Amino acid sequence: MERFVEGRRAALQEHIQRQQEVHVVMGNEACDLDSTVSALALAYFLAKTSPTSKAAFIPVLNIPRSDFALRTETVALLRQQRIPDASLIFRDEIDLAGLHQAGLLSLTLVDHHILPRADASLEEAVVEVLDHRPLERDWAPRCRLTAELVGSCATLVTERIAQGPPGLLDGLTAALLHATILLDSVNLKPAGGKVTPRDTACVTLLESRFPELPARDVIFEALQAAKYDVSDLTTEQMLRKDLKALSSDELALGISGIYVKLEVFLHRPGLLQDLEAFCQARGFAGLVTMTVSFNERGEPFRQLAVYSQREAVRSAMCRALEEATTPSLHLHALPSPWPCISAYTQGNTLASRKKVLPILRTVLGAPLGPAASDEDVALPPTPVNSLVDECPLAQAVPPLCPHAVFERVSRIAAGQPPASPAPDSPPK
Repeated sequence: MERFVEGRRAALQEHIQRQQEVHVVMGNEACDLDSTVSALALAYFLAKTSPTSKAAFIPVLNIPRSDFALRTETVALLRQQRIPDASLIFRDEIDLAGLHQAGLLSLTLVDHHILPRADASLEEAVVEVLDHRPLERDWAPRCRLTAELVGSCATLVTERIAQGPPGLLDGLTAALLHATILLDSVNLKPAGGKVTPRDTACVTLLESRFPELPARDVIFEALQAAKYDVSDLTTEQMLRKDLKALSSDELALGISGIYVKLEVFLHRPGLLQDLEAFCQARGFAGLVTMTVSFNERGEPFRQLAVYSQREAVRSAMCRALEEATTPSLHLHALPSPWPCISAYTQGNTLASRKKVLPILRTVLGAPLGPAASDEDVALPPTPVNSLVDECPLAQAVPPLCPHAVFERVSRIAAGQPPASPAPDSPPK
């Protein structure tokens, strides 16, 4: 696997120069760990098991290279496994449309099966789909289709490799797949609501073949910590890391999950300038930031902030959130250091961003006074999210670990009280 990944850039350039087929294996636009590892591992497998093909098998990470730093858990795992960033090929480093127009492109989709509108022309080049979500569309019979409801697409890739020639599965590939399945399945915990028997079977198989793999808890907790570690990110990167957008013909709004406590975020140096630049760059009239933390009793609490330089937009967003009934957010105002930012504690801790998005949609059609100036940029396409909306932050006061965070939220989502800390536990 090491030599395969390191040789992809040269192989791509050579095949383009010689006008030879390029077979791209590409994950979804979120480009989370599952999409990345599935693309790398399946491309490696196809290259090794297609002896008659003259194509160059190229795994492509479906984000610009500049966004890679935002995928902190992916960066951490690949660097731990000594896969250099320079050997990876990102979406802005390959001209898929040009390859397709030249008749050189074959495309395998992993961890998704619907191309965005901007890539609709590439559907003709799709020869295989490997996904772990319910199918939302049909594919032509010529397209090999695998769609199975398992916790991780890496499980399907593991099964595929395990059915291949003996000895093909090496230590690096096993380590990448093993870690990815553990992260996606919440460490194989049924309370996480994601694991299936096939995920567990694949992890067991990988561990039996490579007993030197680290313990499950060690891997999971390290990746969880990396996933929510934003210590090296700028404000712009923090907002972009977990961003969704809503837009109409008149208005565009953003909503970001942020991975520091709200009071820390609101006092970041240069915050207002960063927020304004972020919204201007994306054509957002307003932005909501949401966070989850834990109080001293270990109970989760949510906070959110509403930002807009346009008072009418900010007032409309606040009014919609305050008056919402499906669900009610039970908002309580917090002091804000800035007049253009309204801050709240959210009493309804089960109302994730998925519940807040429909509430904000009601603002899009409301009359808000003067339209945005001509200097605003065009509305962006809806960004995709690399993280699970229901997942809380690993930013609670130590010693709360990411695994404990998942356990607590899973219990709350199931209607169970959070587990009480042991009597001798340090205060949280």
